[in-house]
Amino acid sequence: MLTGVQITVIGGDARQLEVIQTFVELDATVLLIGFDNLQNQYSGATKSSLTPEALEASDAVILPVVGTDDKGMVDSLFSTTELQLTEAHIQSLPKHAKVYTGMAKSYLKSLCADAGVALVELLERDDVAIYNSIPTAEGAVMMAIQNTDITIHGSSCMVLGLGRTGFTMARTLQGLGAHVKVGIRRPEHFARAWEMGFTPFYLADLAQHVANIDLLFNTIPTMIVTAQIIANIPHRAVLIDLASKPGGMDFRFAEKRGIKAMLAPGLPGIVAPKTAGRIIARTVSQLILEDAATGRKTQ
Repeated sequence: MLTGVQITVIGGDARQLEVIQTFVELDATVLLIGFDNLQNQYSGATKSSLTPEALEASDAVILPVVGTDDKGMVDSLFSTTELQLTEAHIQSLPKHAKVYTGMAKSYLKSLCADAGVALVELLERDDVAIYNSIPTAEGAVMMAIQNTDITIHGSSCMVLGLGRTGFTMARTLQGLGAHVKVGIRRPEHFARAWEMGFTPFYLADLAQHVANIDLLFNTIPTMIVTAQIIANIPHRAVLIDLASKPGGMDFRFAEKRGIKAMLAPGLPGIVAPKTAGRIIARTVSQLILEDAATGRKTQ
């Protein structure tokens, strides 16, 4: 239990509702900022505006998955009031407090570093990324079905990158009966892809393998599907980029060639916000419980 621990939740979308519910059930004191229009009433949770004073007793601050933008603005689906996280806010936090987010831009990293406040980027953790790869893959399959006139079963699919998302994406397509090619860089990934029944190839040879594909799923967050590659892709193909913005595809050239290419970041929060929220809630609550246990042992 987290009795006596104050959790401040700032902004976010439907995923944060699962986070709030989890901490209320753990008997934490929950402060909600950026939830003016939230209809749900949580026992043990109170609403506040974003001021330095409101954060002074926080043991943990939970931001949306995207954290802040380059100017400190925090998105909130449940408020029309602008939320801007500033140096004064972070400086007001107790030194033992931690800030949790999915991914942090340089603005947020600098604020926390200057204030000496620990910043935890959840999407850097293998467990969170692997759990998130499940709704990501399901969402990508949904997009593929909506934007093609063929079944995935029997189609020729390509997955670029065999990391945490790539593995799940390739296995999901294989389970649906697709013929799956996997573009990789590392020899051990080549061996694992072959062992799993995929058709592996090295990314250096990408141009030679795209000629007959129906669907391409990219998970690599650097420019990999260039104009030269797209020139070899058939017009019928659909390209879905699952990498973080700006993605790894030349969308302008794809449009010019009449090839459908879509950037689809943040699919877990779109297609399965409840599940995605539970992943965040489970991970953050475990980390805070571990910190609380460690604190008790050192007292």
